[in-house]
Amino acid sequence: MDNFLFALTLLAALGCGLIAGVFFAFSSFVMKSLARLPAGAGIAAMQSINIVVLRSWFMAAFLGTAAVCVLASVYSLFRLQEPGVVHMLVGSVLYLVGSFLVTIVFNVPRNEALAKLAPTGPNSASFWSGYIANWTAWNHVRTVAAFAAAVSFSVALAS
Repeated sequence: MDNFLFALTLLAALGCGLIAGVFFAFSSFVMKSLARLPAGAGIAAMQSINIVVLRSWFMAAFLGTAAVCVLASVYSLFRLQEPGVVHMLVGSVLYLVGSFLVTIVFNVPRNEALAKLAPTGPNSASFWSGYIANWTAWNHVRTVAAFAAAVSFSVALAS
């Protein structure tokens, strides 16, 4: 494995692992904590999280990892005969589809709907319970996909 390919694979493994950890935190305790709050307080807290996350280092890591995975997948398509490169391609697809695309298709629309909701509105409590369940279910998918991508990139490094 040449130096560029090694660096690219290492960066992808670290990025996927970092993102998996953030998603894991939300799945394992953040969303459960928000669900324990009265609906209005949980909604307001999640609305605040959704605003802050857009201007945080998380976005740089999330989007940067996606960019690295795109580069790794394109690069790997031209070097499939080399050891570990198939694992790079698998890791890239896992992250790009299971974490990045799932975020855009499932989590972001829920966040946008939540942003329009008045925390103490008449339908807020019922919306909130559905939001927690559905958002968290898709977050589990993102967590597993990012973790599996990190494992795949790690296997590529070991090859």
